[in-house]
Amino acid sequence: MAPPLDVCLRGAGVVGRTLALLLARERLNVGLTGQAAAATGAASDVRAYALNAASRQLLEALRAWPDERHCTPVKAMQVHGDDGGEVRFDAQQQGVQALAWIVDVAALQAQLDQALRFQPLVQLLEQPQAAALTVVCEGRASATRAEFGVQYDVTPYPQHAIAARVSCEQPHGQVARQWFGEGGILAFLPLGGPAETADGNSVALVWSVPQERAAQLLALPATEFEARLQAASHGALGKLALASERACWPLQLARADRWCGPGWALAGDAAHTVHPLAGQGLNLGLADASELARVLHEREYWRGVGDVKLLRRYERSRKASVLAMGAATDGLQQLFAQEAGPWGWLRNWGMRGFERSGPLKQWVARQAAGRL
Repeated sequence: MAPPLDVCLRGAGVVGRTLALLLARERLNVGLTGQAAAATGAASDVRAYALNAASRQLLEALRAWPDERHCTPVKAMQVHGDDGGEVRFDAQQQGVQALAWIVDVAALQAQLDQALRFQPLVQLLEQPQAAALTVVCEGRASATRAEFGVQYDVTPYPQHAIAARVSCEQPHGQVARQWFGEGGILAFLPLGGPAETADGNSVALVWSVPQERAAQLLALPATEFEARLQAASHGALGKLALASERACWPLQLARADRWCGPGWALAGDAAHTVHPLAGQGLNLGLADASELARVLHEREYWRGVGDVKLLRRYERSRKASVLAMGAATDGLQQLFAQEAGPWGWLRNWGMRGFERSGPLKQWVARQAAGRL
């Protein structure tokens, strides 16, 4: 007979699987639900995650960092405004190996699954079971938040994100590129693997565009979509060709009014979502998992894992960082959504000033990398 559960995790995405491994290291009996559903269709997922140094360190400690073929270091980043504004980041100037790593979704999920196979304290469950602590990691569409009386405040953006894999005529040089313009945000994330492979010519596309334009772009034949994409990227990587199907989803800013209560807590997108323009969504979720595990590790010997005062320490620790990132990404999205002349001048003037700001720019780079 299996021992009673200390923790039941509802949701087996990347955050849920990572948290399961972290809690098992604390000698807690963990139940993980949703495994089969999370793996469905993973091999065809066209998305890629931008993971920072803190996320990499966490996953490496769990032996869940994917093979280098599936992790491309970002050596530099270029952000272009719509009227000459530009901001550049360089890993060498920051004194780091990489600004971030672009990781294939399927490869990361497979590596986490492999680590879980060697962790006897994690049970894969068909249905949730009673436990001293239930952690909801089901993502933004969680069906169980309401069971705990949580209000999930959602502010939809008038944008959808289009994702795909794209082959480029010119090598990306391990540079992440981003363009703001026409009410949208286009990002090219370099793919191709190891640090020495700087001549890769494959990128992960994330294109946030107004909702009505997203439908139009998805309906275009591949050749016409490629032409629109090449124009939006100002031909930076030459001729472009789709290398996958196109995926699309609506964007939103969302926050749960409460992250915990007696015997339960939220983590990842079940607690918060932000605009993907900074690529920080999964980094925030992994930081949630890391902090919750830390709080449980450092609890007083007489406190149970479901003690609400203990869980509030986790909530207080994470809320400030999440609110700050949400405010920053929302502010940028709102600023570049304004198409009137004065707004265009102001935002591009601000970008040029930020590029010359020195210490402020260094601080932002450290925050994004998880190096506080």
